[in-house]
Amino acid sequence: MRVLVVEDDLMIGESLSEALQDEAYTVDWVKNGRQAILTLKVQPYDIILLDLGLPEVDGMGVLTAIRDAKIETPVLILTARDQLKDRIAGLDSGADDYVVKPFELGEVFARMRVLIRRSQGMADNHVTVGNLSLDTAHKRVMMDSNPIDLTAKEYMLLTTFMLSPDKVMSKNALEDSLYGWGDEVESNAIEFLIHSLRKKVGQDRIKNVRGLGWYISNV
Repeated sequence: MRVLVVEDDLMIGESLSEALQDEAYTVDWVKNGRQAILTLKVQPYDIILLDLGLPEVDGMGVLTAIRDAKIETPVLILTARDQLKDRIAGLDSGADDYVVKPFELGEVFARMRVLIRRSQGMADNHVTVGNLSLDTAHKRVMMDSNPIDLTAKEYMLLTTFMLSPDKVMSKNALEDSLYGWGDEVESNAIEFLIHSLRKKVGQDRIKNVRGLGWYISNV
């Protein structure tokens, strides 16, 4: 899951980005509205965390611009503006949810899960593919009702596959999902992750389509 954090406060932006990474999200962070708009026009995300009091273009301007551009990524506003009129304006401008600062990280994460579920047509936090089950709230994977011990990147890769079973994903698409701007990515990082993940979920579970990419079989 790739998240764009749009926040000009350095302390909030840094702490939020670190907390999201600890929750197995891939995070990019921009500090002004203009950069957010430019980024969103070229890079897809699973969710956007948006402050309103931004330099250059404020959060409302960002919302208007991306919705006018038909970018439907879920937007969760995180702002100090606590007036009812501000909440109404934000939601009417295209935001999907609104949280007032200071906030509890647990609540932000829960609201993110709700918005991501809605965008992907999921009824709850549980995904089942064959004999694999994924609990996105607790970051837990089971195979035949037995827990599987995964690294953070293995969990992120398996989640990406399980949320789109039988969909072939290219190497570039998987890199975009798992790695942010500042991450150093080895040329064979995806192949190595798939190799290690296959050892844990079964060699035949993750299939390769030569020249196109990989997918997880829903059988």
